[in-house]
Amino acid sequence: MNDSVSNSSNTNLLARAQKVLPGGVNSNVRLAVRDRFIVRGSGPRVWDLEGNEYIDYLLGQGPNFLGHANPEILSAVNAAMQDGMLFGAQNPLEVEAAERVLDAIQWAEQLRFNVTGTEAAQAALRIARAHTGKGKYIRFQGHYHGWLDNVLTSTKLGFGSPISLGQPMSALSGCLVLPWNDLDAVSKAINADPDIAAIITEPMMVNSGAIVPDTGFLEGLREICTEEKIVLIFDEVITGFRLSRGGAAQRFGVSPDLATYGKAIAGGFPVAAIAGSEKLLHKVGTGEINHSGTFNGYAIGSAATIAAMKILGRPNIYANLETLGTTLMEGMNGLAVKHGAPLHIQGLPMAFHLSFGSDEKIRNYEDLVKQNEASYKRFVAVIRESNIWITDRGIWYLSMAHTQEDVKETLERFDNALSKMNFEL
Repeated sequence: MNDSVSNSSNTNLLARAQKVLPGGVNSNVRLAVRDRFIVRGSGPRVWDLEGNEYIDYLLGQGPNFLGHANPEILSAVNAAMQDGMLFGAQNPLEVEAAERVLDAIQWAEQLRFNVTGTEAAQAALRIARAHTGKGKYIRFQGHYHGWLDNVLTSTKLGFGSPISLGQPMSALSGCLVLPWNDLDAVSKAINADPDIAAIITEPMMVNSGAIVPDTGFLEGLREICTEEKIVLIFDEVITGFRLSRGGAAQRFGVSPDLATYGKAIAGGFPVAAIAGSEKLLHKVGTGEINHSGTFNGYAIGSAATIAAMKILGRPNIYANLETLGTTLMEGMNGLAVKHGAPLHIQGLPMAFHLSFGSDEKIRNYEDLVKQNEASYKRFVAVIRESNIWITDRGIWYLSMAHTQEDVKETLERFDNALSKMNFEL
């Protein structure tokens, strides 16, 4: 076996991958790009096995919010590594990391660290069930809360239904799927079923469509949950530290009872967290509600979190990102007009969604699926050949590492890609 990846052709490496990894990948999210091997990232750019350079708007599905191989993150991690990684006891770094995260989000009193957002979502639902003594939860169509059996569900409205072989129907018996941005549907569901322990929601529907909540929707959820003694959970795995330093809760001015964080929290390192009030988390601390994990609060992840929180606390960085993302979105719209492309763009400057089709506002998943998905997938293939790295789901992420020059170059490549498309939809 040739140990040098740089000397392996893309085709040979794909064959090797498919021999030892099911489908050639370690996450099914990457099945669509199983033939692409990225060997290096720096700032807002990545390089593939063949040496092609891409401007990156996928950011590893979101975690690289500070850019690839951020030197301050790497320096902090390298320093922490010299003293070890796991001790079977507490480490000062995890305490400081928790203090800095709580200082950033402001609304919560305590948190527990995890490694993945999926784990954090499971912990949040468990805490909600323990706190209320109830068993079911409400979630929304098109949202994502991890890949485990009790949260991975189809987009059909009503009781959750499996989408994977081996996923038992019984695991979703406590899951109710409702349309996003519809307070009437939420009220009706709660009135019909007294066993609702929690409402879990992406506070901005970034996983599908970059859909901002309607005015009053999050406020309405907060009011309903308070009145009905239901635990309101914000899944901020994507939105946390991205939409603002305090995440979606700060940006939209609504505080949940519990929230989960991940992706941007540690500058690309695998760290997640669940945050909430001391009252809700108290029984986690007594051991009555089990929350465990060998790597929870591990030293290098905590060091990365501390470094990330320091960077994200600097003046004007979010304002600069807003300006940069707005420039990119407006430039894309202008180029779409130039080429007669039926481009629909919506979201926020740091996380927005592109599709082709109707330009009417997309408010929920049902609106989103009316767009021409096939046309956008064709465009993704073209724009990758123009050396822009994106996902075919339509989401574009900006990082703190992107610059005006990157945006200018992106628009030039975007222009080139649009010129190669036929938009007779």
